[in-house]
Amino acid sequence: MRSPSLIAVAGPPGVGKTTWITEQLQNIACPTFYFSPGLGPISVDLARINYTFPAVQIITGDRGESWLANVPPEAVVYCELGFHLDLNSAQFGPLPYRRVAVLPPSLKDSEWHGWADEIIPGNDLSPTNPESLPNLWRSPLTGIVFDPPSLEMILTELTGGAYGELQRLKGIFEMPDGRAFYIDFVQGLTGIEYAELPLEPWLEGRPQRFSGIELAGWNLNQKLIADTLLEGCLADEILTHYQQQYKNFNPLEEAIA
Repeated sequence: MRSPSLIAVAGPPGVGKTTWITEQLQNIACPTFYFSPGLGPISVDLARINYTFPAVQIITGDRGESWLANVPPEAVVYCELGFHLDLNSAQFGPLPYRRVAVLPPSLKDSEWHGWADEIIPGNDLSPTNPESLPNLWRSPLTGIVFDPPSLEMILTELTGGAYGELQRLKGIFEMPDGRAFYIDFVQGLTGIEYAELPLEPWLEGRPQRFSGIELAGWNLNQKLIADTLLEGCLADEILTHYQQQYKNFNPLEEAIA
């Protein structure tokens, strides 16, 4: 009896696991699923894949193995294992699965090497000491719209170490012009990456779609980070003013003028 193609993807934080998976999702020709155990409802990765690849079916929460009963045999399932999870937590039960490790080229020996069926070169980061893995902090930002200069200042402070040693930042942030951006930072790589998500502009009140932030690092001042993020949020009257301006803006008229 044929079973779905099950692919578990693991590796250290910031190495490019989600990036590799999204590359595989560019041209899907069969039912495709994405699952990452332990994420819960506050998940930047789940939302990003859902927004960018609407044909991919997202499996949310810790579902154990029961959800596999509804997966068609011709399907492909990508299971991303966060760095904080045990390598045997793919939750595929007795079914065989392909083990893919995305690893820094400079990393020559690790538990991922012994676990993997296939090694994919990822970002060339300095190896992380397993005894001092970074702490995770996640927060929803749904309904919060940021003033762009304030957000840029916050991100600069975060990545510059003002709130603790940051190893990884990923988030989905809403802008006053109705657009949403995926923002990514990895310690050791150059700069902060910004990517607009393929979503309809939200120009009527506070956005009711998921946005959020996820940080990994050491000695992060979580309360100060949360307070600073709230300070960068636009008040209702300012947001309404911006949205009205963007709704009245006609790019064609501007070009003719």
